[in-house]
Amino acid sequence: MPRTTLTLDDDLFKRLRRMAAEQGCAFKDLVNRLLRSALAPPPRTGYRLKWRTERGKIQPGVNLDDRDALFDLMDGR
Repeated sequence: MPRTTLTLDDDLFKRLRRMAAEQGCAFKDLVNRLLRSALAPPPRTGYRLKWRTERGKIQPGVNLDDRDALFDLMDGR
């Protein structure tokens, strides 16, 4: 494993030392775990699109779930 020197602010060092003691783990293990957590990509969450129209009305014959039919309607077909 590579080694490096890292300069921490005093208040941050004290907080990390306290956290490591409270969790019963080595200082370096805590720092590595926190860095991995901070550098990990955010978890993906499900997203559900809710269609909203102006004043809550949709023109008759419009099906927002059918893209091709929607384009045909917009093109006057």
